[in-house]
Amino acid sequence: MRGFDPKWRDVPEFINGITYHIWEGRQIGSLRHLYADGLIVRSPASVVVGNDGVIAATLATLAEFPDRELLGEDVIWSDDPEGATETSDAYLSSHRLLCTATHTHPGMYGAPTGARLRYRILADCAIREGAVYDEWLVRDQSAIVMQMGQDVVDWTRGLIAREGGPEACVKPLTPETDVPGPYDRRGNDNEWGARLAEILSSIVAADLDVIPRTYDRACALHYPGGQETSGRAEADRFWTGLRAAFPSAAFTIHHVVGRDDPLMPPRAAVRWSLQGTHSGWGRFGTPTGAEVHVMGITQAEFGPFGEGPTLRREWTLIDETAIWKQILIHSGLCE
Repeated sequence: MRGFDPKWRDVPEFINGITYHIWEGRQIGSLRHLYADGLIVRSPASVVVGNDGVIAATLATLAEFPDRELLGEDVIWSDDPEGATETSDAYLSSHRLLCTATHTHPGMYGAPTGARLRYRILADCAIREGAVYDEWLVRDQSAIVMQMGQDVVDWTRGLIAREGGPEACVKPLTPETDVPGPYDRRGNDNEWGARLAEILSSIVAADLDVIPRTYDRACALHYPGGQETSGRAEADRFWTGLRAAFPSAAFTIHHVVGRDDPLMPPRAAVRWSLQGTHSGWGRFGTPTGAEVHVMGITQAEFGPFGEGPTLRREWTLIDETAIWKQILIHSGLCE
């Protein structure tokens, strides 16, 4: 790994290592060199530019959840030859994290509830010169809110008020609020990434028969709201509910990575979006006509059963609070 501290053996070790150092090791100041100057971090809830904003957000999170741990489950990564420099190689990683924390102090989520939390994050990072320089992150916010015993819509309405109302509140990620970054590649051409991208594209195009054809009967599924479930019918239910809410929204695949690694099943990561109006009955209730941007990341593992390789495990995250925020602001139902 040219341009990286030699203590990092490979990309997964780098990503998991710096995550541990920053959060559990409390080396928050290391963000000044582990994250490049001018870094852009996009999440469905906001766009943060620069290390100062990232450090402030990290401190705020640790103040509210002092015992927060980030357990790295997988890093699906690819080389990025076009991003390399004379002194450094470049990479793109898609990191899956299982987070645990106790809500012991006041903060963004309100008064402390004492709730013990368990939720996932999926994060795509562009890396070179030993630092992350572009990032896309989806946190399972609805899982956090529900484990605190709160209703997701009511909590989102309260967040808008705490941030100063619909005009002053932090705006979710949309094409209008996005900030173009230096990483503009689309991943690699591995067959497993192409397979996952094709499956997702077919599902969103309403070809739901792709699920019984490509998902294993015993597929393990991990969806927003901390949902842990199994079977093709549950995959159909999640994707149908999401698509039904935004039936005419444009589906765009932004990034695709596939990998084969020793001791690991074939796997893939796809970052995607839906952009359109909340014009249908589905996962987000009564249609409001709100213009909504949905940022999603999906990871999957494949296995040998069925007619050809089948999808054995899927992790898909969207931030339902960011979607509800857009709906509530549009509909005037923020009070």
